[in-house]
Amino acid sequence: MERLLMIDNDGKATEELSQYLTREGFCVDTVERGSTGIERATAGQYDLVLLDIQLPDLNGFEVLNQLCSRTTIPVVIVTARGDDIDKIVGLEMGADDYLAKPCNPRELLARLRVVLRRIRPQRVRAAASPAPRKLKVGDLEINLGTRMVLRGGEIVELTSVEFNLLRQLVANAGELVSREKLIREVLGRALSPCDRSIDVHVSKLRKKLGISAEGFDRIKTIRNEGYIYTLATAIDQLGSGRC
Repeated sequence: MERLLMIDNDGKATEELSQYLTREGFCVDTVERGSTGIERATAGQYDLVLLDIQLPDLNGFEVLNQLCSRTTIPVVIVTARGDDIDKIVGLEMGADDYLAKPCNPRELLARLRVVLRRIRPQRVRAAASPAPRKLKVGDLEINLGTRMVLRGGEIVELTSVEFNLLRQLVANAGELVSREKLIREVLGRALSPCDRSIDVHVSKLRKKLGISAEGFDRIKTIRNEGYIYTLATAIDQLGSGRC
């Protein structure tokens, strides 16, 4: 049974949604304050967080930032602030999904299950592995067991989505990984028209990684196709442009 933490002070709506998700097999806890939510979520006992942006003490985006920097727990935002700009900001900061209130409980349930299906194999592989496996390209090292990323020996703080995205790219370093595959493997859904969410995550990841020790961009965009994590030996073939 997955444990879910709801950080939301929308009284009646929160209670109704909690009851619905409980009937669907979740173990649900609710808190009304962002500070309490951060404390509970970072204790490591939850599989997923549902977060509202409008909270009485902290701005929900600050809560999201704290959760993404301190944990790998997936976060789904459910809020009355449904403007496109808020959605873009939420996804860029590391939210795994974003729904505007009022939302259909069945749609929310479906999206939660997609997120959980995406992370479940990762947890199973990590638990089954007798020793953490690692990926290494140049000065970048990814520990798949601890989900730690090192660049030149220094820790790079990534959100859950950013880590999964980087793992896909580095595992196929020097080769094109299509946007369709990244959306399917990292975000757990099919590619849809005008869906730019994976591009937002790539942009955020680029900024955190910076340029390589050799002085070139780590992630190259292939327009309308996808992305390549570049290798020093492949720079001549890839060219130097980036969109």
